[in-house]
Amino acid sequence: MNLFIYKALIWSTQTEHLHLPVMKKDFFAFFTSKKNFFLGIGVLVLQFANLRAQVVYEYAPPEHIKSIQFYGTENTENFPLVSLGEKINLLFDDLRGTEEDYYYKIKHFNHDWTPSALFQNEYLEGYDNLRIDDYNTSFNTLQTYTHYRLQLPNEAVQFKVSGNYLLEIYDTYDTLVFSRRFCLFEEQASVQTAVYRPQNMNRFNTHQSLHFSITPYQGVFRNPEQTLAVHLLQNRQWDSDLTGIKPQYFSGSTLEYRYEAPTQYEGGNEFYFFDTKDLRVTSPNISYIERNQVYETYLNLDVSRLNVPYTFAPDRNGGFQIRNIMRPGNPNIEADYSFVHFSLAADFELNGEEIYIYGSFNNYHLSDANRMYYNPSLEIYEGVLLLKQGFYNYKYVIKQGNLLNKNVLSGTHALTENDYLVLVYYRAIGAQYDALIGIGRTNSFELQN
Repeated sequence: MNLFIYKALIWSTQTEHLHLPVMKKDFFAFFTSKKNFFLGIGVLVLQFANLRAQVVYEYAPPEHIKSIQFYGTENTENFPLVSLGEKINLLFDDLRGTEEDYYYKIKHFNHDWTPSALFQNEYLEGYDNLRIDDYNTSFNTLQTYTHYRLQLPNEAVQFKVSGNYLLEIYDTYDTLVFSRRFCLFEEQASVQTAVYRPQNMNRFNTHQSLHFSITPYQGVFRNPEQTLAVHLLQNRQWDSDLTGIKPQYFSGSTLEYRYEAPTQYEGGNEFYFFDTKDLRVTSPNISYIERNQVYETYLNLDVSRLNVPYTFAPDRNGGFQIRNIMRPGNPNIEADYSFVHFSLAADFELNGEEIYIYGSFNNYHLSDANRMYYNPSLEIYEGVLLLKQGFYNYKYVIKQGNLLNKNVLSGTHALTENDYLVLVYYRAIGAQYDALIGIGRTNSFELQN
């Protein structure tokens, strides 16, 4: 036991969390007293607690993995949120086209995306770490790729409990390729939601406030300020998560959340869009298309919409959909790829910031692949992405250091149409996990004053 604790203490000092005498000549002297022995036990507990408290983030795929679609009932949302027992689907392409083997693993998490205390057999019926055996090679396309499809639950694995999950995809060498979050819920509460204009006149034309109430179907919530956790999301984006919100007041068994500032979002602006379902002809927002080794799609020049009056334009709030009308058949394996050229007029000044192309097509991930670069000869910012045929929403965002500003180029308006989600988690007394017991969905199209 002492040797085990000694190794843990060395590990602790290497992580710079704790500085203790770990030289060999000090080891036996350090553990001769009962006080230090129990201190060693405490160090172990703290270290493992720190490990378990780490928040999980989605792992971005390499460049040869494209067109990841992960959805439940609506294939344009790319955000699996279904009731316990319903199907979710994962689709993706490997541009190497060599029919590689991929495996999947599933993990369960608390409401704040820290690992839950459940063992795998407590949240899964069956077993994971299985090969994805549903795949096909592309047909009649310039860009060769292998298309993979996974549906959960399936014959090998079923889910026992609701809550937050992470789906991880591994290659033959057990290297993590990418991961995606998904949520399973069980309806035990009613969530009523609505979007209002802020009462603060400085934000009346730029922001949207989300008001909601939660009512359990049976009984009441025990100690809701401790056992209940609420997460708010705008347009199904995890980086918009607002949490830590407590009930404002109680009305019988109903919890009312009618705050002004804590549940406020910038309205933003409608997304830009383009449609490449037919690469033989141009469509709105596409300037022209060329066929080289693969297709080349050139979009119209975009301009910053900051300080421009709001104009309604129907969009999918960042979503995308793979589709192809060039030939009949299955778009998953018969849709082709094209290099899509983006351009943004440089009628604004930057001070060390970076501009990125932002949308659900890359899970709102920022990388060198979707970063834009300045072209001084044309005085525009340019970017190129290899995308599968389909309908896409996108916008331009600015990053400075670790700060992401989504609306500095697009402007923000209270009239912008946005989707909102309210996720309600509850940990019953004695439970070891956070159950997702209620879902609230609303849209700002019917904005209330």
